[in-house]
Amino acid sequence: MAVSVARDGGVPGEVLNAWARIRKNLRESAGARLFEQWLKPIELGDSDDATAVRLTLPSAFTANWVRNHYADRLLQEFRHAVPAIRAVSIEVRSAAAPVRAIVAEEKPEPAKPAAVPADRPALDSRLTFDRFVVDASNRVAFNAARALAEPGVPRFSPLFLHSATGLGKTHLMHAIGHAYLAAVPDARVILMSAERFMFEFVAAIRANDTHGFKNRLRSADLLMIDDLHFISGKKPTQDEFFHTINELTAAGKRLVITADRHPHGLDDVEARIVSRLSMGLVADIKAPNAELRRALLDHRLGELADVKVPSDVLDLLALKITGSLREVEGALNRLVAYAQLTGEAIDLDFAQATLGDVLRGGTKRITIDEIQRAVSAHYDLKPVDLVSARRAVVVARPRQIAMYLAKRLTTRSLPEIGRKFGGRDHSTVIHAVRRIEELRGSDHEIDGAVKALIRQLEG
Repeated sequence: MAVSVARDGGVPGEVLNAWARIRKNLRESAGARLFEQWLKPIELGDSDDATAVRLTLPSAFTANWVRNHYADRLLQEFRHAVPAIRAVSIEVRSAAAPVRAIVAEEKPEPAKPAAVPADRPALDSRLTFDRFVVDASNRVAFNAARALAEPGVPRFSPLFLHSATGLGKTHLMHAIGHAYLAAVPDARVILMSAERFMFEFVAAIRANDTHGFKNRLRSADLLMIDDLHFISGKKPTQDEFFHTINELTAAGKRLVITADRHPHGLDDVEARIVSRLSMGLVADIKAPNAELRRALLDHRLGELADVKVPSDVLDLLALKITGSLREVEGALNRLVAYAQLTGEAIDLDFAQATLGDVLRGGTKRITIDEIQRAVSAHYDLKPVDLVSARRAVVVARPRQIAMYLAKRLTTRSLPEIGRKFGGRDHSTVIHAVRRIEELRGSDHEIDGAVKALIRQLEG
């Protein structure tokens, strides 16, 4: 065994500077919610090996998650920023004193890995075409992205993708990079945000090296610029951007641009840039409906080993979280993480307690009276039938469905719900809720009716 000692303050300055830039890139690509929950707690650990970086997290759970989802991305980022880096370890942060013994088995000196090309982008390994969930709202954008990633002469360029935040623009951009590099491994691919484009251009001017900046970008086989709207009103940057896209399109190179709106809707962006962007293919990604949100949850859940989330909880997330797909995925990650940390089973009550305001935000308040009217109309009954003493199945089953919806869609207590249904006991409500939950798993007609009623009430 070999033992080496690392002390606080033992992190080289170039690694510290690189880590600051990498954290900024991670925040941009992952989104605020995922970054705050999983990536922000990462800290640099000391290392006496100039070719290795140690990253630490506060728990084994978070370390495993980052290791499984971001190990390759972090290694690529550090290699790009500091070419001498050859390894990145992700460990649990010790609460011990500043002096730490790092114990490792002695191993033969490994062969030096091949150098990573300077313009190899730091692509997120999770953001591939296989993991992109497709429906009518994003199919054109998805098919266009796949077409642009194919080798050979591109059918169109540039590709301009636009949508609100968190709907998949960045995912498709990374997927294009993965697919194109898989088909053309030696290709020069550059991915950067418009903000970074501006920063590097200004830095090149100050360093009197605009020639190097121009050559690097214009020699790319595939150039991808995220969030173009950030250069609005910045004329020198727009001038350079215009000449860059002119050079690339004239040379038959691939260019992908994203923004939060159509090119003609970009404020303070020069007309000549808008014209060039419009010459390629412009594809939008529309807001997802509940079906797409549910499909995304099913897809992501299928990637999590040994994790069980009941169907009614997934329905709840898909119906209640109506913002971006990133928020939907973040809610599932949070739910699973809390369940694993606490050892509790995931059910509706656990989801409500864990996600709280995330589930309640932006949804209208639904009353039991509204539920009774909707259920009565659906089954061609009178609202009074649901509160009557009639026990015929044609009345009893809709009554149970109405009680189930009242428990799920309102904040009323079980006794309150029982009173609204003809003064019934809370145990009757519990029985109704459990019965409908069972039937939803075996009776497609009842499950379809419940889903239709939920959409109607929450619409």
